[in-house]
Amino acid sequence: MHFKREFDFVKLSKPAFIFSIVLTIAGIIALSAFGLNYGVDFRAGSNVDVKLSKNVTAEEIQPVLSAIGVAKEDAHITPGDQRVNIRFTKVLQEDQDEKLKAEIQKLDKSASFEINTVDPEMAKELGRNAIYAVLISCIGIIIYVSIRFEWRFALAAIVALLHDAFMVVAIFSIFRLEVSLTFIVAVLTIIGYSINDTIVIFDRIRENLRFGKQKTREDLAKLLNHSVNQMLMRSLYTAFTVFIAAFFLFLFGGESIKMFSLAMVIGLIFGAYSSIFIASPLWLLFKYKQKPNRKAVKPSKA
Repeated sequence: MHFKREFDFVKLSKPAFIFSIVLTIAGIIALSAFGLNYGVDFRAGSNVDVKLSKNVTAEEIQPVLSAIGVAKEDAHITPGDQRVNIRFTKVLQEDQDEKLKAEIQKLDKSASFEINTVDPEMAKELGRNAIYAVLISCIGIIIYVSIRFEWRFALAAIVALLHDAFMVVAIFSIFRLEVSLTFIVAVLTIIGYSINDTIVIFDRIRENLRFGKQKTREDLAKLLNHSVNQMLMRSLYTAFTVFIAAFFLFLFGGESIKMFSLAMVIGLIFGAYSSIFIASPLWLLFKYKQKPNRKAVKPSKA
C-alpha cells in the first residue's frame, strides 16, 4: 500500500532533529539529576514479591519491617493489586527471610513469596556485562552496515540506534521506573527491531541509487523522499503489529515482564520514528557533500 501523495521527509527532518535534540538534552539533565532507578539485579540487596488474596497498604506492611529489624529508610514498599513488592537495600539473612514470611502470613495466610537476592559483587558484574552487551551489539551493527552498504549508512544507523536506546533510558529515568535485567533485554531487542527497519529503508535507497541519476543535492533529496514513501507503510505495519503485542503484554502480563513490555512499547515508537526522521535524513546530510548544489552550478557559455 502506498499513499497517493508523497510526504516530504527532507522538509520534515529539521523539526524532527530539533525535537530529538530537545528530548536528548532533557534526558541528559534527568540522568544527571536523578540517575536510574536500579532494580535488585543491579544493586545489592533483596527483592521480595508477595502475592496475596487481598490488597494491603504500605502502612500495614511497615510493622513487618520493624519485626525483622529493618529500618524504614532501608526498604521501599510498593503495594499493587493483590500483591506487594518490598525492595531492601541490604541482603536479608536467612532468619529474616523466615520471619518476614511468618509476619506477612499473619496478614494473609495464603500469601506466596518470591525472594531474589543479589550480593554487591554480582550487582557490579551484571552492570558491567549489560554495558558490554549494548556496546558490542552497536559495534557489530556498525561493521555489518559498513560492509553491506557504506560508512555513511553505518554512521546514520548507529546514531539512530543510540537515539532510540537513550530515549528509553531517559524516560525510565524521568519517571523513576525500575531498571532490571529485563530492561536490558528490551533495549537489545529494540536495537534489533530498529536496525531491521532502518536496513529495509536503506536497502531501498541503495536500490534507487543504482537505477537513478543524481547530479545534484536536490536529486538526492527527491530520491530519499521517494524511497522512504515506498517503504513507509511496511515500516508502520511492522512497528504497529509488534507494538500491539507489547502493549497488551504490558496491560495483562505479570509483574516480572511489565517493565520489559513498557520499554518495548516506548522503544518501538522511537524506533519507527528514528528510521524515517533520523537515520535517512542523516544519511542525506552525509551524502550531500558529494553532490553540487544546483544553484551553484553555473551555466556553460555557448
